[in-house]
Amino acid sequence: MSNLLSPIRTRLDRAGVVLSGLCVLHCLASIVIVSALGIGGEFLLAPAIHRIGLAVALVIAAVAIGWGALTHRRAAPFVTAMTGLTFMGGALAMPHGAGEVVLTVIGVSLVSIGHFLNLRHAH
Repeated sequence: MSNLLSPIRTRLDRAGVVLSGLCVLHCLASIVIVSALGIGGEFLLAPAIHRIGLAVALVIAAVAIGWGALTHRRAAPFVTAMTGLTFMGGALAMPHGAGEVVLTVIGVSLVSIGHFLNLRHAH
């Protein structure tokens, strides 16, 4: 049964990495577009986008990395990803700006590293 479910967990880890990259792209593009052009702030910087992104990241990380931790019994992917999710949650408490972007980028980077570690330990 575990061998049948392994591809699902692998896909979830890969989705987590892709979503982390999209999150960083969103953060950086939002700052550039809003700062340079002064447009799109009400959509690109909407708090709902950040809350939804954190919720999706939390679900994917909980399933993929939690499942991986139970399977391969290694704490590093879990601890790394949960630290990243903590940074992402902290970013939600910050006002829009450089501080929020820094916390978010650190957070999604750590979550992505957690997914990479999880993938590596799965083989």
